[in-house]
Amino acid sequence: MSVTETAAPLPAASKGRSLWQDAWRRLRRNRAAVASAVVLALVTVLAVVGPSLTPHAYDAVYANYVRVPASLEPYPRAEEIEPELRATLRRARVEVGAVVIEDGIARAALTSTGEIDPRITRYVERSNLFTNAAVVDIAPDQRSATLTADVQQVRFYLGTDGNGRDMLARILVATRISLAIGILATAVALLIGVTYGAAAGYFGGRIDGVMMRIVDVLYSLPFVFFVIMLVVFFGRNFVLMFIAVGAIEWLDMARIVRGQTLALKRREFVQAAEALGVDNVGILKRHIIPNTLGPVVIYMTLMVPRVIILESFLSFLGLGVQEPLTSLGVLIAEGARNIEGATWLLVWPALALALVLFSLNFLGDGLRDALDPKDR
Repeated sequence: MSVTETAAPLPAASKGRSLWQDAWRRLRRNRAAVASAVVLALVTVLAVVGPSLTPHAYDAVYANYVRVPASLEPYPRAEEIEPELRATLRRARVEVGAVVIEDGIARAALTSTGEIDPRITRYVERSNLFTNAAVVDIAPDQRSATLTADVQQVRFYLGTDGNGRDMLARILVATRISLAIGILATAVALLIGVTYGAAAGYFGGRIDGVMMRIVDVLYSLPFVFFVIMLVVFFGRNFVLMFIAVGAIEWLDMARIVRGQTLALKRREFVQAAEALGVDNVGILKRHIIPNTLGPVVIYMTLMVPRVIILESFLSFLGLGVQEPLTSLGVLIAEGARNIEGATWLLVWPALALALVLFSLNFLGDGLRDALDPKDR
């Protein structure tokens, strides 16, 4: 009797996970980091599209609403309409009788010793409170009439600044500028620092010594002095800000990448690449720099808030973003000057800056834990 033996099927090989997949899996378990990433995404979306959705432009000036507090109710208040209408008609040399305000329309009875000129509506339209002013019901002797005007109701959910500009629109624009400077300056620091540090660490020897002494010399230069020199030669503009900050912040990035490169260039895969005849540029591009991205990504998330704080400090000194643009540092500086009479000018931009900084720091901590090989 022959027995046919059937071989048992081999178990399917389990699919492995790369370092980045494992890091992403651990990052998703960190609730603080995930929440921070969501908050940052929402803040970025609001900063990009928010100013176009707000009812007021960030540079629109409302002379009648200077430093008004935050409110969900529309301005002007009911008790402010009649005094403002009488004040605007005072220059028209007419006597204002009863004023009736109904359904957003103000009606005022006018009398005069002479003929009433219909062009007196231009006095009313100079005010931010009224639009579509018209003189109607003119008497046959043209010495009495009725003036009608639409009451322009506006809302300032976060109040206005010392020039009568909407704080909500300005905070959204300021957040956009601060995030843009932080991200662009970090990108400049990343480009210069990673390339410089990887080259110094890989070539080593005298090249490394000369390159790092250059870094030490640049470290000795005062940052504010460097920025003042750039402002003197090139003027104050948005592009100069992230170039100036990025041109200084790359020094720390270069040192970090150099230290990682010194450890990586002795690894077996680098020696194997050298034995196969791969040139130095190829080794740096394919083996050294990709393996330093873990610490680099972590440092990037910590550098962005530091750059934002630097920009805020420069704007506070008057060396940063200039009008009509604004940044969180500019708004905080303005709020600090008006803290006694208008606390909201400091509170709202300070809260926006704190929200961005806390989110970036929590996300950086989460990335550090996720990419730490000791925690795998």
